[in-house]
Amino acid sequence: MKEDVFGQMNSLHRAESAAAWNGVLLGFMAHAASTPQHLARVLELEPDFALGHALKGLFMLLLGRNEMVPVAADALIAADKATPATRRERHFIEALRHWLGGSPSLAVQEFEAVLRDHPEDSLAMKLSHATRFMLGDAAGMRRSIERVMPAYAPDHPGRGYLLGCHSFALEETGAYEKAEIAGRQALWMVSDDAWGLHAIAHVHEMKGQSAQGLEWLAGREAAWAHCNNFRYHVWWHKALMHLDQGQTDQVIDLYDSAIRKEKTDDYRDISNATSLLSRLELEGVNVGSRWEELADLSAARTEDGSLIFADLHYLLALTGDARKDATSRMLQRIKRDADMAGCDITRRMANPGLDAALGLEAFGEGDHGRAFDHLLAARGSMQLAGGSHAQRDVFERITIDAGLRAGRLDAVERVLDDRRAKRGGHEDNFALARRALIEAGRGERDIRSVPAE
Repeated sequence: MKEDVFGQMNSLHRAESAAAWNGVLLGFMAHAASTPQHLARVLELEPDFALGHALKGLFMLLLGRNEMVPVAADALIAADKATPATRRERHFIEALRHWLGGSPSLAVQEFEAVLRDHPEDSLAMKLSHATRFMLGDAAGMRRSIERVMPAYAPDHPGRGYLLGCHSFALEETGAYEKAEIAGRQALWMVSDDAWGLHAIAHVHEMKGQSAQGLEWLAGREAAWAHCNNFRYHVWWHKALMHLDQGQTDQVIDLYDSAIRKEKTDDYRDISNATSLLSRLELEGVNVGSRWEELADLSAARTEDGSLIFADLHYLLALTGDARKDATSRMLQRIKRDADMAGCDITRRMANPGLDAALGLEAFGEGDHGRAFDHLLAARGSMQLAGGSHAQRDVFERITIDAGLRAGRLDAVERVLDDRRAKRGGHEDNFALARRALIEAGRGERDIRSVPAE
């Protein structure tokens, strides 16, 4: 038995594999690109390490890609065949089993079971946080973090990463001032906590403080340079801030030089790209041929069905490039999944997925009234699609602009009012510009209603 960097006992036997396992744990906390290499080394040195196989499977499922499911299933088989695990380790194996069965929410319960016995277990903490994030459970993220915080001594090696997760959970539940304090503390404790750094970027996004957000990110690139593809997401945040400032040339430059520097088909990278291009087009910016490569990749994902969050972003690419056949295939598959609605994933395909997908299709076809109706129907449950408020805001913006183009000014104003309330009374330049359009539209309507003399 060996003790890991966070003070947890595991069934490793060799000092070299224990050191590599610490690399896995610290890498996972920091979203480090080196994490898979550390895990591969652990399993090479100790192929009977059940927890290592379970974590490999969970990592595969966190990728949200259907082709990773067989790899995760093989990892579960390997974990079951491996050296008998400790009680703690068995919870991680069962979490993988539940997720493969279509219930990541039950996987969360296994992580929480670990935390009841081992509240200072940073691996279980981060896995619970990450899975709840995919499920859209912001309140659960915050509850989970705040339950275990008393167990973290000031010198606990995971305390900085815990504070980074707390910062994000606070921001997603509207506690912006507390979120900023926690994020700054996180970075003070661990300089590579890109999650905490990005949580503060979210605070500035939600408060409409794009200039302050750019100041926050300036000169802190080292905090996310080590990251896996999460670094593209931090650059995406910077692009959003430039967009709010009306600096579209900088947005396009960041898109080409950072956000899509590597043309991956990871759903998170495609989400960054498609949502940014959609925002640009809503502001009247010509994005050239940039939709094409995203649509090519998304057309190959129409049968995936791993996450409605991913599917909706694939649809942004398909409608953005007018791929009607692929759009139709995607919608047919979402409808099939929605009809099953038997697990966490398919229930989200049914609600909010189906209405949201139909709304995006209609918007792409220029049928703005139908788009607004469907998107408005999905709006109340969009949190269940997962992701963050900032990520889902692209659908909010499309809803608003669909309503404006359909002449539904009063209904759009109510959406804008609700959006402002959910942001703690703050508004960004997007909202202010749309309010101006509403006033202008009402003025024109009033002029038309005046009888001719």
